[in-house]
Amino acid sequence: MGAKRGNQRLRLNLQLIEQERRQSRRDDTGRPLSNETEQFTAAQSGADDDRPGAIAAFPYDRMTVEKFRAAFPRARWRDDLGAWFVPGTSAERRLNAWSSREWPGVLAYADERGRDAFTFDPIASPYLEVADDLGVRTPYSRDAVSELRQVPWARWDPTSKVWRIPFRSFEELRRRWPGIEEAARRAEPEERRKRAESRKASPEHVDRLAEAAERRRNRYPVPETALPPLGKVLMTHVGPAVFEAVTGEVVDAMLAARFYPGVTAGAGTLIWAARRRPTHDELVRIWPARSAPGDADLARGWWQPTIEVLRDERRKAASLERAQAARRSKGAAPPESLQDTVSPVGNPGTN
Repeated sequence: MGAKRGNQRLRLNLQLIEQERRQSRRDDTGRPLSNETEQFTAAQSGADDDRPGAIAAFPYDRMTVEKFRAAFPRARWRDDLGAWFVPGTSAERRLNAWSSREWPGVLAYADERGRDAFTFDPIASPYLEVADDLGVRTPYSRDAVSELRQVPWARWDPTSKVWRIPFRSFEELRRRWPGIEEAARRAEPEERRKRAESRKASPEHVDRLAEAAERRRNRYPVPETALPPLGKVLMTHVGPAVFEAVTGEVVDAMLAARFYPGVTAGAGTLIWAARRRPTHDELVRIWPARSAPGDADLARGWWQPTIEVLRDERRKAASLERAQAARRSKGAAPPESLQDTVSPVGNPGTN
């Protein structure tokens, strides 16, 4: 409990320090003197098991992290705080001295150099906005987001719904721009509609629909001579699964060959087993396999997952459960105005 309260105080300290920095670094018109210096925050506190020290937070950049680690070799990253912890009673003073000495000059020079490069060879695109920094506004695309995340100092602005990129990252943005722009064009609604119509006209579309319908039946063929354990997280050719029951119904050979070609019956026959997708909590609690599955495991169709597979599946399950929770919260209850005026059928309401 004490450690949790300490972490909350540290996060609050970071927010307060950042606000004070922003207010103190404005000119007479109220505009920031330097956007970059606002991005380094340091707060003195005993963050590491009551050891004296300070926490430092700044946007990730590989070169900046290298400079920081060279200046503070004893610093280590704290996942719970999302910041660096530097031990020592004078850590905050040393951090502020380093930031005052290194931070403004390096980043200001890099921004000027990037701005000059953009002026000399600009990017002309409807997806790029130019102001105090570079703004990238595209239809949602996983490929575009993946490319933008690789650009140093790029950050998502949820208020304006635009990616903010300082001029110091212009060269990296220009290197990745062909992929970003192509992904954005493919994500346009009209392009999506054309691809959807093209897919519907293809012979593979019927196969995809049939496969999706089969997956929704939540069943899986298993050899009658090698039945899986029930209630345990296992890996299959269609992803992680928890088997709940073995029905004993014989699987049609043509259906198994079409939708489950990796599963073989061996000396017996294939029978259906009811399955469900495991929860994130179940994926976290399962003990991983020490080695990858062998040929016999793959042939029977189920095996114990390795830690690498589990990590990937945990991320997917966490993302899926967050999306489901968001959808439930949006449709959990009607607006208050409707609750006050509409009564359920059969309820006389109030007189």
